[in-house]
Amino acid sequence: MQTVAQLDLPHLAMETQAFSESPLGYFEQARSKHPWLAISKFGLVVTEYTAIRDLYRMDDKMRPSFDGIVERLEARGTPWGRFTEEQLIALPAEQHRLLRNAFASKFTPRFANTLRPMMRDTVTRLLDRWAPKGEFDFEEFASYFPISVMFALVGAPADALAGIRDDLEAIGLAMSLQKERMPRINEGMVRLESFVEDLFAERAKNRRNEAVDLLDIIMDIGSIDGVTHRQLVDMVMFFFIAGYDTSKNVMTYTMYTLLSHPDIYESCGENYEYCRKLIEEALRYFNPGTSFRFVDQDMVYRDVLLEKDTMLFFPLSVSGRDPGSFANASVFDPDRAVDPGKRHIAFGLGKHMCLGQHIARAQLEEAFHQIPQRLKNPELAGTFGWRPFYGTWGLKGLPIRFTPAEAPKQQAGS
Repeated sequence: MQTVAQLDLPHLAMETQAFSESPLGYFEQARSKHPWLAISKFGLVVTEYTAIRDLYRMDDKMRPSFDGIVERLEARGTPWGRFTEEQLIALPAEQHRLLRNAFASKFTPRFANTLRPMMRDTVTRLLDRWAPKGEFDFEEFASYFPISVMFALVGAPADALAGIRDDLEAIGLAMSLQKERMPRINEGMVRLESFVEDLFAERAKNRRNEAVDLLDIIMDIGSIDGVTHRQLVDMVMFFFIAGYDTSKNVMTYTMYTLLSHPDIYESCGENYEYCRKLIEEALRYFNPGTSFRFVDQDMVYRDVLLEKDTMLFFPLSVSGRDPGSFANASVFDPDRAVDPGKRHIAFGLGKHMCLGQHIARAQLEEAFHQIPQRLKNPELAGTFGWRPFYGTWGLKGLPIRFTPAEAPKQQAGS
């Protein structure tokens, strides 16, 4: 058995712009020096898919504490710091179990499927406005889809959408671990909390007997003993924060990938069922997240001692591109055979697996069935940048040009 200090580990400069622009090569170099572990500025990095999968499942030996993060960002006592330390994932085990079980019983595949007509109508309206332009920033377009769906799910007033979208853009960069961003992030948190409180107050005054949308469902959970109003508000805030950047970034990177796969792009517009395979492959090929855990007790993995309070980063974002775990990992192929033991882990694993995964999948499938029908022969129309790798990674801008097309009279799958 060896300690981390005894290992000659590669260093990953994940905080740099160069790393954000091309992380795969750095991970490949790191694995050539050590098969599954590296060091970074803020903690250890698990670089291999199998090791990520193994360790991520060890809920009994890991904790998702934000103590180190909040302190590092000097955010103790700020609106973001308060929310971060009290959100669902950071709650004590019993409270977490209570709330998660309550929400999980509602966030089912069946519930997500009931939302598909609304999602379909939402992307149709967006395309009606954007497609005639013939050229636009796809990341900007993509940003309006998940937030429009979320607004519809909680009955939020449309006139607040643009402002909340801008705040979510800022908040989504919190986990990039750049403390100079915190003033803007906290401004956004204050406005988001006020917005959600107003939703609850308005709904309480005009509540119907039966639950008709997600806000009603969440308010009903408030009747469970031990669930507070504060936790319900935080859950809606988390719903917006977690659901915005991730869906937008996956949409943008998927479109970027499809620009060089026109045959796959066209197939999505022609075959509704094919979109399901596309999205699963897209989530293997790219997802935005780098998650983290603290080791909660001394533990040994593959003959390496991971000491208590060690911070481990799990780059889920590139885990599906590990050539040691996926055949032809660099090839984008929706028709690839899927090994049940080696599925993508874009939504995490264990007791903290993403509650909104079924909604996210439905959104992405509906979007990428309609987009190819309206934006024909898309091509890159300029340069783009990259978001920080820590936290929620992805493209910063994606200018495209295309030939606009009218909406079909009858959408397949409707």
